[in-house]
Amino acid sequence: MNKVVARFLDGRVLKGMTADFFPAKDLFHVSLTDASGAAETLPVLMPQLKALFFVKDLDGNPQYDELRDFDPAQPLVGRRIRVVFKDGEVLVGTTMGYRADRPGFFIEPADGQSNNERCYVNAAATQEVTLL
Repeated sequence: MNKVVARFLDGRVLKGMTADFFPAKDLFHVSLTDASGAAETLPVLMPQLKALFFVKDLDGNPQYDELRDFDPAQPLVGRRIRVVFKDGEVLVGTTMGYRADRPGFFIEPADGQSNNERCYVNAAATQEVTLL
């Protein structure tokens, strides 16, 4: 099971766990657990998704301001990339599989202290993608 935060094109956010996310499929599920421990599983349709963040912790740290610079002491794996979403959010990181003709791609954040381990970006939600 992966801890995920699903951000939708309409601004909704869903936090939970998934075990069936595959980029080539149009549907996956997120399991939510409430304070009582009761679980609910919701379907997520890929065309409605802005991005799926694979996270270290579902609560994260709201006060943390993620860096958009690469740490020169850390070796890079993949190509540097900058993604600007249609809603103005900017992600900077590295990618191993970006191609403009694909429906989406993974990015790993430039900031090693980020709560995000990696992110799947829905290409339809982007305004600009730049290989750095």
